[in-house]
Amino acid sequence: MSTIAAPVRDPGRVVMAAADTIDVAGRNLRNLWRTPQAMIFATVQPVIFVLLFRYAFGGAIHVPGVSYVDYLMPGIFAQAVTFGAIGTAVGLSADMKSGLLTRFRTLPMARIAVLGGRTLADVARNVVVVAVMTGVGFAVGFRVHNGPASLLAALGLVTVFAYALSWAFVALGLRVSDPEAAQAAGVPFMFLLVFTSDAFVPLRSMPGWLQAIGAHQPVTALVDAERSLTLGGPAQSHVITSLAWSAGILLVCAALAARTYQHMDR
Repeated sequence: MSTIAAPVRDPGRVVMAAADTIDVAGRNLRNLWRTPQAMIFATVQPVIFVLLFRYAFGGAIHVPGVSYVDYLMPGIFAQAVTFGAIGTAVGLSADMKSGLLTRFRTLPMARIAVLGGRTLADVARNVVVVAVMTGVGFAVGFRVHNGPASLLAALGLVTVFAYALSWAFVALGLRVSDPEAAQAAGVPFMFLLVFTSDAFVPLRSMPGWLQAIGAHQPVTALVDAERSLTLGGPAQSHVITSLAWSAGILLVCAALAARTYQHMDR
């Protein structure tokens, strides 16, 4: 028992695991840089949503007490990282199909580095996407009512949620060894998650049964927290609810992904 427990107490193993995770994240970021189409698509899609809802649909959607663009942008931030999480599953399933994960498992490296590196690279990608969306939002009239610190706090919540959600799609990618199948499995779930929330329209405009679903799901919690920070008003309960959702998704999905990856050897 002592020979098994000793490495856990060895800080050197933690440092090596962190270094391996950073190396794998760097590899994933280099691949993203070499395939700019993926980054362009991840950025262009939410820009299209901004323009459509701001100029095509915005005139028909009225939110009392606030301009629609100020109501819209927190939903766009959530939508961008939620749809972007599909790339995690697609990339990981592509690595499985190519045999790269099999080669990784034969290397003297920490097992957590393969999954942790993927999600760490996704955080970097999401930071870039959210930064671009912020610039686009200000260009089309988005304004923060509560100071720049509240905007940074809102974007921090978005980043935390994006990281948690990436682990959910790591779990999906490990179970679906074909990139097309991973995308087909993820897209319907993402559409339901985003469009049953109050990202684009108030929940009260929906049927009662759909309001009940939309009021108790993570994207609504995130968007409500963002709006309470950027538009002003009581924010503490919304922020806590959003963080609780993110923590729950992270804990459950990271454990599921680690278990699935461990059992791939058997």
